[in-house]
Amino acid sequence: MQDNEFIRGPVPMTKSEVRAVSLAKLALFMGAVFWDVGAGTGSISIEAARWFAMMKGEESCVYAIEKDEKAIALLKQNRERLVPEVEKFYIIEGRAPDVLKALPAPTHVLIGGSGGELEAVVDLVFAKNPKARIVINSITAETLFRCIQLCQSRSLASYEIIQMAVTRLEAVGPYHMHKAMNPVYIALLEGQG
Repeated sequence: MQDNEFIRGPVPMTKSEVRAVSLAKLALFMGAVFWDVGAGTGSISIEAARWFAMMKGEESCVYAIEKDEKAIALLKQNRERLVPEVEKFYIIEGRAPDVLKALPAPTHVLIGGSGGELEAVVDLVFAKNPKARIVINSITAETLFRCIQLCQSRSLASYEIIQMAVTRLEAVGPYHMHKAMNPVYIALLEGQG
């Protein structure tokens, strides 16, 4: 999907290129239980829900978890506008990891924001499903460092961390200028069980 298809408001949104790589790293499959922690505007949740609907994955579930009231309002608008036909798309309001405890065990998790509870969220995911596949998107060096520590201190089947930098060409009069987007770190953690 294109970025301009989403209602954004003042809430940050994962850009299309980063969504594409993050979803590829998740490697969703039919019957997946997908958690999007720190869902924001819902761009990743909605892309996943659209893919499940296109593939006729009626048994797949999407849980968009968000604590910020402004983001929740945008998430609800985007859900109604872009994937109203997807029944198993649930918006969970509240802080992670607290609200995650009552959810069914995930097969796949995207963490775009953890409210400072990254380790607790990862540990809860692996407690619910030791084979879960987790993708963590971060833009700060501090979160990257925490991801590295997580990868080194947890018993994982495998992990990888990439840095993604996207530069778009933007028309400036008759010329085209490079406009760099903020680099994003994408960590993939694969549990073992």
